[in-house]
Amino acid sequence: MQITLMPLIAGLVSAVLFGAATPASKALLAGIDAQVLAGLLYLGAALGVLPLVVRKKALVQPWHADRRTLILLMGAIVLGGVLGPFLLLLGLEIATSGSVSLWLNLEFVATVLLGHFVFHEHLTARGWFAAGGTLIAAMLLAWGEGTTGILSVSLVAFACLCWGFDNHFTALIDGLTPSQVTLWKGLAAGLVNLALGATRSGEIGHVTTICAALIVGAVCYGVSVTLYITSAQGLGASRSQMLFSSAPFFGLLLSVVFLKEGFTEVQGLSAGITAASLIILFSERHSHVHSHDSAYHIHGHLHSDVHHDHEHDAIPLKESHSHWHKHEDTDHEHKHWPDLHHRHNHTNDE
Repeated sequence: MQITLMPLIAGLVSAVLFGAATPASKALLAGIDAQVLAGLLYLGAALGVLPLVVRKKALVQPWHADRRTLILLMGAIVLGGVLGPFLLLLGLEIATSGSVSLWLNLEFVATVLLGHFVFHEHLTARGWFAAGGTLIAAMLLAWGEGTTGILSVSLVAFACLCWGFDNHFTALIDGLTPSQVTLWKGLAAGLVNLALGATRSGEIGHVTTICAALIVGAVCYGVSVTLYITSAQGLGASRSQMLFSSAPFFGLLLSVVFLKEGFTEVQGLSAGITAASLIILFSERHSHVHSHDSAYHIHGHLHSDVHHDHEHDAIPLKESHSHWHKHEDTDHEHKHWPDLHHRHNHTNDE
């Protein structure tokens, strides 16, 4: 029981912390420019994951990576680290924190649609149904927000589109671990947004607000990412993602409790539709015979799956680790998602 309890707790705490970022940011926006706040939050995220990177002695310098990894990392920094959070905070300035929390589920819609149309991932009928349900829920919320709803949901939707690209870019990076990507993205994007915001507004805010923003970034993004990685290592990617998908609902709850925002019937209906859509998505069991071509690459991995059976000398196999390794040609069948090792074509809607 102890083996599965800690990853479960880590996953839930990760979702709570990430969900808390939205109401915390809403409170901070009262005393700081949106772009400056975006920069401070991501600098805080970098500080939050720095102990993990240092502890694992994994401070990889990205400029020493190959050209493909650098391009993907730059895309993640520009879209996911600079534009995404800035657009989100602009939308958060004019909408309630609870609604914005639920709108963040549009990141899932953007990710799956980009995966299907741009990155050639397979999307089943359940995936389409879940994406459609989430989109309908977002439109209901926009209607419930009144005249500002269209503008605010548009800003959040564009932010989620940026993060959708970011998710795919990050998934394709095989030279850096998730914590390393978070560190470098937080540092680079944080400094860019901080500089741009300070230049535009002429100030960066009171020292108390700055410290609070850095703490929110470190805890709600940095620590949350660290706990999510811990959960994924213990429960697997699918189960941990199911736990993490509850983050927007925690954001809504915390907005009602701490910001004293009203809980509307439209929000309740939207939350119900979104929850049902996610349940349908994660009930999917995708399995068929597929082929893997030989590959030689580097990325963080565990030996609890069916793709990493190589041997090691003095490397802990039960922990996530990263190094160059080779995959041989193989044909097999197992349940899978469109991850780094499963971006193959499909001949039917399996």
